[in-house]
Amino acid sequence: MKKLLVICLLLISVSVATSQTDPETFLRCLVKEGSNPQVFISDVTYIPSNSSFTTILRRRIPNLRFDKPTTPKPIAIITPTTWSHVSPALACARLLPVQVRIRSGGHDFEGLSYTSTGPFFLIDMFNFNSVDVNLTEGTAWVDTGATLGELYYKIAEKSNVLGFPAGLCTTLGVGGHISGGGYGTMMRKYGLAVDNVVGSRIIDSNGNTYFDRMSMGEELFWAVRGGGAASFGIVMGYKIRLVPVPEKVTVFSVGRTVGEGAVDLIMKWQNFSHSTDRNLFVRLTLTLVNGTKPGEKMVLATFIGMYLGPSDKTLNVMNRDFPELKLKKTDCTEMRWIDSVLFWAGYPIGTPTSVLLKTTTVSNKAFHKRKSDYVKRTISRTGLGLIFKKLVEVEKVKMFLNPYGGRMGEIPSSRTPFPHRGGNLFKIEYLISWSQAGDDVEKTHLAKANEMYKFMTPYVSSNPREAYFNYRDLDLGSNVNSTYEEGKIYGAKYFKDNFERLVDIKTKYDEINFWRNEQSIPVRK
Repeated sequence: MKKLLVICLLLISVSVATSQTDPETFLRCLVKEGSNPQVFISDVTYIPSNSSFTTILRRRIPNLRFDKPTTPKPIAIITPTTWSHVSPALACARLLPVQVRIRSGGHDFEGLSYTSTGPFFLIDMFNFNSVDVNLTEGTAWVDTGATLGELYYKIAEKSNVLGFPAGLCTTLGVGGHISGGGYGTMMRKYGLAVDNVVGSRIIDSNGNTYFDRMSMGEELFWAVRGGGAASFGIVMGYKIRLVPVPEKVTVFSVGRTVGEGAVDLIMKWQNFSHSTDRNLFVRLTLTLVNGTKPGEKMVLATFIGMYLGPSDKTLNVMNRDFPELKLKKTDCTEMRWIDSVLFWAGYPIGTPTSVLLKTTTVSNKAFHKRKSDYVKRTISRTGLGLIFKKLVEVEKVKMFLNPYGGRMGEIPSSRTPFPHRGGNLFKIEYLISWSQAGDDVEKTHLAKANEMYKFMTPYVSSNPREAYFNYRDLDLGSNVNSTYEEGKIYGAKYFKDNFERLVDIKTKYDEINFWRNEQSIPVRK
């Protein structure tokens, strides 16, 4: 059927330059631009009339907010298996009034990697998922379509004492995660994922490939390590520096309610978590649980930690720096670093590491909204009480507090586009999830998220109120008209002083603003 379609398209002589941009027009353009059009179209390009189109589109959409019948769909999905497939697609994007979207894992919290307000096609990178570990160099090359789970698994296949400091969610795509920063549980020891990237490859809008750091130059290399690579081209992959991990790490999770002293513990956590041994990472989560009375809700503070070492050293550090938690030997579990990846991802202890090769999130899809903040001053006891009260009032909003300090405070804010370094005590992630569909339901939950975010204003950074780029949030601004002025509104929050440098690099390497979306880096006009 596909071959018949190709033949029919080849017989239609309509100028692609003047035709309306629709799936058939786009296919005609690919036939014209591709060096081997029959193989290209039949093997790697899907339009809405193809039976596999919807399956491929939905396989990496974890957020149901962007998986609705009303969600804008691409006119085509290209799933390249060789980089020669990319150039014809980019040529058609230049010829036709159509935008490009690039997806690796699909975890963009606002769906910008696979949706658009105008006609667009999607380049889905899932076929590019190889990981090549070089133990001699202590490095690895990882393709942009690989997930973090695949990366971690491949590292552990080769070594039990090497790891990589990146994110907790194992189905995250490497391309988007690394290009925006890359938080992880080892960031206090080794910094972010971008701080451990030593090379890259990228394709520009003309289909030209920069094969290494030298050919792309230090400016562009700086920009794609935390500045959002999709504003500058298509990243083919990253060369990363692996980091040493001990044969055994120790994890623990201890929860306390207000009645069990949660406020006192959080007061101490704020002062200890960023200043303790950098081998220790203790995340704080604030969630709602049932109270002692019918219908009553209360806040549960859970301290989830990992120490890069055995349990006896973990207890020594915790009893020295956070004795109030009263951590016990029975609270601790020793395991390999690769098994700690599963622990942080929410898998039961003992789960086989092969689960890391699962690359989609079909089983746990839901509607989500995320927001972020940075905290530079200790929140008072009174403030914590008010925050607890507000969490109960708005319901369903969860807060995840990730400590800074250690290596994060030593790296200059200009080293990479990611600027949130020294001076931060911790980062807050706000998450609200729901399962019921409907516009009214969605509006209600989004309003709750915004209500909590607004309430937190006195306790977080200001001028600008900072945000983490990988936690995309269109409430911070949207570049509808592709102007510098619009871009600066959100750009200053994500990148602070580094925003202007990103604009200069963008203007130099992409003057026509080919690579754009609702929160891309704008050009200077």
